[in-house]
Amino acid sequence: MKKLEGKAVIGEVRFSYVRVWEKHSISGKGEDEKYSCCCMFPKKDKKIVEQMKQAIQEAIERGTRQYGEKWAKQAKENMENIIKDGDEKFPDSPEFSDMYFINAYAKTTPGVVNRKRQPILDKDEFYSGCYGYASITIYPFNNPTNKGIAVGLNHVMKTKDGEFLGGRSSAEDDFAEIDLEEEDDSLSDLW
Repeated sequence: MKKLEGKAVIGEVRFSYVRVWEKHSISGKGEDEKYSCCCMFPKKDKKIVEQMKQAIQEAIERGTRQYGEKWAKQAKENMENIIKDGDEKFPDSPEFSDMYFINAYAKTTPGVVNRKRQPILDKDEFYSGCYGYASITIYPFNNPTNKGIAVGLNHVMKTKDGEFLGGRSSAEDDFAEIDLEEEDDSLSDLW
């Protein structure tokens, strides 16, 4: 099997802003709906950082060969950093502290599997806060209004649960402080 240029499997990452079940508008206008997720990883994870830097450099080289030096100059000027610093972008969000992150997008539905590589069918099983691996493709793009490098989302694999992000809590956590004794049948008369 031929390896797709720019393809990388990164992990273990923490997923956030998970939109792998339904497309959402990136600009809010509706015509650019995509699947997406944010992949966060610790700044100290040198393996992922180096893997990402290498894939970005290869994409720049492919883009330069394909579109020329003029493209490369414009792409570098217009290119927002692919690897973003969580401390800079979200200074008030503890989950982004000491983390880098990338945002990956797809026009087609990404595969969502568990650690046994079996499809996850329950949408509640893959959520913002869980951990796993992401199959991504880093590629050059060249359109009339913008040039640069993008991150495509291929598939995701959940390896373990994590604390929900975005304010969602579990039912167990919400009711943890309620101390209930044995069921009292006398109270059932009230209902």
